[in-house]
Amino acid sequence: MSGDVKMKIIVGYPPLETKRKGATPLLSQNRQYQEFHNETFIFPVVLGTAATWLKNNGNDVIWLDCIAEKISHGDFISLIKKEKPNLFFFETKCPVVKQHWKMVDELKEKFPKLKIAICGDHVSFLPKETMKNCNVDFVITSGYYDFAVVDLVEAIEKGAKIPEGIWHRNNVKIVEGGTYNLTKKLDEAPIIDRTLTKNHLYQKEYNLKGRPYAYIMSARDCYWGKCKFCVWNFTLYPKGSFRFRSPENVMEEVKYLVDVAGIREIFDDAGTITVGEWLKKFCKLMIESGYNKKVVYSCNMRFGAVGLEEYKLMKEAGFRLLKFGLESANQRTLDRIDKGIKVSDIEEGCKMAKKAGLDLHLTMMVGYFFETRKEAMNTLKLARNLMLNGYADILQATVVVPYPGTPLYEEAVKENMLLVEKDDYEKFDMTMPILKTPDMTSEEIMGICDSIYSKIFLSPRYIARHLCKIKSLDDVKYTLKGLKAVLGHVKDFSK
Repeated sequence: MSGDVKMKIIVGYPPLETKRKGATPLLSQNRQYQEFHNETFIFPVVLGTAATWLKNNGNDVIWLDCIAEKISHGDFISLIKKEKPNLFFFETKCPVVKQHWKMVDELKEKFPKLKIAICGDHVSFLPKETMKNCNVDFVITSGYYDFAVVDLVEAIEKGAKIPEGIWHRNNVKIVEGGTYNLTKKLDEAPIIDRTLTKNHLYQKEYNLKGRPYAYIMSARDCYWGKCKFCVWNFTLYPKGSFRFRSPENVMEEVKYLVDVAGIREIFDDAGTITVGEWLKKFCKLMIESGYNKKVVYSCNMRFGAVGLEEYKLMKEAGFRLLKFGLESANQRTLDRIDKGIKVSDIEEGCKMAKKAGLDLHLTMMVGYFFETRKEAMNTLKLARNLMLNGYADILQATVVVPYPGTPLYEEAVKENMLLVEKDDYEKFDMTMPILKTPDMTSEEIMGICDSIYSKIFLSPRYIARHLCKIKSLDDVKYTLKGLKAVLGHVKDFSK
């Protein structure tokens, strides 16, 4: 295309098949792919920013999330035929990339003029693999793919050179694009259009109490950025690429979400909210503007990042829920995965946050290839004590599944600790462990995850404490949604 002709662009997710009957693929805005029996859809912040930006630039943009909208494969193909887009732009991950390769080839066969661009952590690490295994036109690397796709579309429209960081084809030849380097500020990105991107589809997460709610990202992604299991740290936002928005810019989005979109709770899904002066400034803006009384704010947090006074300030500023990565109760493990915390930080941090009146969501992982059953039970014991003693409110257990691109994956391959072939990507979907352990079977690992939900959430002590917190109809709804989610997770980890 040339002469500044604008394009019709579909942004979103194609349909996916799941291994488990009745399960929902959890792909969008997830560091780790899973299949949930409790239907859950999380808003994809960067993809949403991309769609908004492309529309603001005058393109005809269609938001199409076939997973959240439950659009079948046949209906998806029919929609492409009807709309005749110039470009289809979507995100993939390791466990489903092979499905997406097949889908790309089908689309290219049926619609030869359609251009297809793909992004995500897996293809950022292995762009050539995807270029070789399917006929995709563009692979966009890095986690700034909203900025990159805007640059790409502008280049296509003007007939200009494809920007660095975008792998593409010159006829049949693969042109290596390197890695996309962001030179702009995050504040230059637009506030997401929640009507265009159908925010109403993404209201099924039991951890968030306010309805409707919205996901945002105040930073990309985590200022720590060293945890060896986190694929975003090493593929989308590797060392040196961390960026944060200004507190004022985030505050503008808060105002839009409340005043225009009617949002009652915001979840900031930056890997960890930026602390220090940034956090103090943002809290001050929330308090002085009065929006601390208009909306609830929740976010990801690191143990040891702030103290009691900061937690109190966050509570005053309207913060409700903090999500912490506990990961393991064994210092040897925390050191090996470069978590950067001490075991003692965990309980101390929980107590301080609860003292400030905040709710806590903890995440833990089971099945490290170097952890024994005894060590795994140490983690379960600590998590159980924190939950039953009222120092945490929500606990999420997952199986350790390191993706290509992470140091943990490379170590597992080097030490011959994979139970599967290293490129059996479809088995990295957390339906079963993929790592050997010193003394645990796969069934035992899944059983420990199951016990988190069946023996903690369903214990009389936890239920009694939770029932005492119910003070409104919203609390009743929140509790019932939580119960439904727990029962779903019991099914997720059952044989």
